[in-house]
Amino acid sequence: MRSRFRSDRRLTVRMGLTLFLLGLLYVAFVAALIALLKSWVLVVVIAAAALGAQYWFSDRIALYAMRGRVVEREEFPELHGVVDRLSAMADMPKPEVAVSNMDMPNAFATGRNPDHAVVCVTSGLLRRLEPAELEGVLAHEMSHVAHKDVAVITVASFLGVIAGLVVRFAFYSQLFGGGRRDQNTFVVFAAVIGVSAAVYALSFLLIRALSRYRELAADRAAALLTGRPSALASALTKVTGDIARIPSKDLRTAQAFNAFYFTPALGARPGLVQLFSTHPSLEDRLEQLGRISTELGEAAAPGGA
Repeated sequence: MRSRFRSDRRLTVRMGLTLFLLGLLYVAFVAALIALLKSWVLVVVIAAAALGAQYWFSDRIALYAMRGRVVEREEFPELHGVVDRLSAMADMPKPEVAVSNMDMPNAFATGRNPDHAVVCVTSGLLRRLEPAELEGVLAHEMSHVAHKDVAVITVASFLGVIAGLVVRFAFYSQLFGGGRRDQNTFVVFAAVIGVSAAVYALSFLLIRALSRYRELAADRAAALLTGRPSALASALTKVTGDIARIPSKDLRTAQAFNAFYFTPALGARPGLVQLFSTHPSLEDRLEQLGRISTELGEAAAPGGA
């Protein structure tokens, strides 16, 4: 079933290309590990277990890590009301609604498909945004679910997780001959570390490129569904400014989940650094919303300014 969120062919192509390239990288990675470790069963079991856990339990893992909990309508009737309205407008299943007890104003969506999705907002976001701004943020997050890019990012990121697990496993297991420390042991150890590091770096760049585009696609889809790009722009400006005033030490724990947030915990900066960012710059996002506002004639509409 397709939702009424505007489809984005370029996003679909980018997701397919990213998964294809990461799939090739994954096959090469597993083949290299099997050749180095001489144990294909161990490699396949670890890879399958990690992928399965990340795909099936990603929503619960993300909620736990970001201190979120599913809330009932009686607790947050206005929040549920906005999600109900957007679900009806988009003609999609209503996701579970969760709240994270964090002062950092932000939101995220997770889940493997529209029937098993969660939209979570922080208490800091609820406290700071006006109703129209909150609607824009929630529409942005729900478009991630409708476009299925949340599931794609979840699956895509598992390769980097596997690479990291292999490095740790190499340090702490007896795989390399127990207590023996001969030359062959160190050669194999160095090769595993090198392959894992290379895989992690390549998957990191591919995922970041997809993540930046999917945020622009979500902004565009949310603005077109609600018809109020200026409200989303206002929310973006407000949230980004408020995050900048939160001490960096309080944001570092959240930074690991930047790819899932509405705005990054420590900001997206232009220039070469942008290659490593999960989000486009605020300027790029506001410029796109400004163009959509002009196309919709929002400023001329009643209450649109």
